[in-house]
Amino acid sequence: FVADPLHYLALIETKPGALDQAAALQGWALPDVFQHLRHLLEARMGNRGKREFIQVLRLLEALPLDIVTGAVTQAIQIGAIGFDAVKLIALARIERRPARLDLAAYPHLPRTAVKTTSAADYAVLAA
Repeated sequence: FVADPLHYLALIETKPGALDQAAALQGWALPDVFQHLRHLLEARMGNRGKREFIQVLRLLEALPLDIVTGAVTQAIQIGAIGFDAVKLIALARIERRPARLDLAAYPHLPRTAVKTTSAADYAVLAA
C-alpha cells in the first residue's frame, strides 16, 4: 500500500488535528524548511497556524515542490509568515516578477518604523 500524501491534504484540511496522525503523511520527505514554517505558524497562531500550514502544503497540489520550497524559505527570511505570503511569493516566482506583499493583512507581525535620514546625522561619522 502506497499513499500519495497530496491526495489526503483536502481531507486533513477539514480535520487539522489529524495532521500528526495521518498515516499517508508519515515518512513524507519534505525539506526541513516546511517543518520550520509549521513551528513558526503554530507558535504565532496556535491551532489557526496548523490550518495555515495545511494550506501551504496544499500549494504542492498545483505547484512544483522547488517553487513552494523557495517561497517558504523567502517568506521565513523576510518575516512574512503565513499562507498568503507563501502563495504570493510562489506565484511571483512562477511569473518571474518581484512579490509585492501587503502586510496589512498580518496584524500579528511587528511593525517597522523607518525615519528619514538628515544630513546632520552624517556629521557624527566625521567626528
